[in-house]
Formats: sequence, structure tokens, C-alpha cells
Amino acid sequence: MQYRIQGTPMPVVICELAPNEQMITERGSMSWMSPNMKMETTSNGGLGKAFGRAFAGEAMFQNRYTAQGGPGMIAFASSFPGEIRAIQITPDRPIIVQKRAFLACTPGVELSVYFQKKLGAGFFGGEGFIMQRLSGSGIAFIEIDGSVVEYDLHPGQQMVIDTGYLAMMDATCQVNVQTVSGVKNVLFGGEGLFNTVVTGPGKILLQTMPISAVAGVIAPGK
Repeated sequence: MQYRIQGTPMPVVICELAPNEQMITERGSMSWMSPNMKMETTSNGGLGKAFGRAFAGEAMFQNRYTAQGGPGMIAFASSFPGEIRAIQITPDRPIIVQKRAFLACTPGVELSVYFQKKLGAGFFGGEGFIMQRLSGSGIAFIEIDGSVVEYDLHPGQQMVIDTGYLAMMDATCQVNVQTVSGVKNVLFGGEGLFNTVVTGPGKILLQTMPISAVAGVIAPGK
């Protein structure tokens, strides 16, 4: 499979497939394709994994596209201004991404729900409790809101992140929450009660324009 990512601020990834090659995507992610691409809807691992994907914010069923009778082409466009990143998934390097980040992948990549062990991260940290885990072997395309800033965290090194700005991290990282200190800071600081804390080792990708922040500007709370 060959691919190219083009366009801004609404990018698209265009995949060129050899005969019988396949791509797997979420429902409604296909933007355009050649006529010889055959679609098959599948639970991709059984109902248990389908329910897990639904809990992680994705559709229960996925679509598998196969190039039949010759080379094929299929494109997947971003649903929000930002970037599309191609991530190489290997058995020794699974990744964790924000809910609804998954766009498409090659066969061999498995999408499942990721639970942070500490419940506080889920109830208060926004992105820390229910995320998506991509494992197995292959290439996965993920959507990132806005631009991307990357950091490589050393063992024990931490980054404090406002909820929603964490787009991706290596599975070797840990997520927790941190309470904003000081009553005045909580009441008048405008940053909420909690921040997400990611501890290395591992790479993290931060996004500059999360959908949640945009929604808050367009429709601020009364």
C-alpha cells in the first residue's frame, strides 16, 4: 500500500492499493474510491471487540475495502481542521489515542478500548480514562485537531496538559490527573478543576485545537 497525505486545513489521505490489498475504516470515513473497491461491513473480531470500540467512541462495526481485479484507490478525509498522521504500529509499540481519532488502517492493526487504571483520570481528566488502543502490526491513520506538537518524555518526566489537548501517546506512558491548587485559581482561573498529567517514558503528540475547546468558544456555558 502506498499513500500520500495532502491538503490543508482539511487534509485527506489517498491510498493506492495493489490487487487484493485491503484497508479497514470506521463507518462513513470513506471519501472517494475507484470503482473496483469492494466494501464489506464486519465486526472485525467479534461482538466483544465491537462493543469495546463503541465504548471507546467508535462505531461497533467497521468497513473493509478490497481492491478487486487490479490496483485500487481509496481516500479518507479529515472531519475537522487539523492533520492526518500515519503511525507505524508494531507488536512492541502499541499506541494510545484520543477517542474518535482513528481514521483507517491496514489489516493487522487492532482497535480496542483503553482504560486508565486510576478511576480519577476518567471521571475528571477527560481523555485519561476511556481512550483507544491501537496494537498489532501495520499502518494506522489518525486525525489530530489543529497542529501537532511532539515531545519525547524520559522515564519519570511529566507533562501537565489541559483536558483535550492530548492526541496520542506511546502505551509506555501513564496518565493521571492533577487538581488545580488554590481556591482562587479554581474559581477565577478559567482552567477548570483538573489537568491531565502524562508520565514518560514515551512519545506524546499534543494538538493545538481540540474540538472540545472549539465547542466551548462557539457555545460557552451559561
